[in-house]
Amino acid sequence: MQRAAKKAYRLDLASLHAVCEANYARLLRLFPDYQTRNLCEFRLGEARVRIEVLERSRYTTIFRLFQARQDEQWLGSLKVELRAYHDAGMLEVGTFQSHRRVEGRYAYPNDQMHQQDEKHQQNHFLAEWFSHCLENGHSDVQLPTAGD
Repeated sequence: MQRAAKKAYRLDLASLHAVCEANYARLLRLFPDYQTRNLCEFRLGEARVRIEVLERSRYTTIFRLFQARQDEQWLGSLKVELRAYHDAGMLEVGTFQSHRRVEGRYAYPNDQMHQQDEKHQQNHFLAEWFSHCLENGHSDVQLPTAGD
């Protein structure tokens, strides 16, 4: 009985771009005034989320996203660096937790134990996390009511 040849992994660039474009739109909903403010904070259940601007240039902005919980010692925290490309309307994960620059694809297996589509998975995780924040995040800022 012959084994079927394993198909080589192919990066689905169109899918990755679609995720990055959607993440850009989600970031703008979470932090619409990033051009005039350097920090956005909100609650997500028992966690605190902080999105801060690290660097601005004409066509790109680099953000750091941090989520911490009171029981962080057990669960850990989320640390992600993001790069927004304003001319393309895209946002991609630059670093995830302690991993620096992720390649578009990896040979498998590899010494770092990355999946073949690690970059796509990290950006897809960010998409799901942003959606969760948009549905469940709460600001501590009290907005004025119509009678104020």
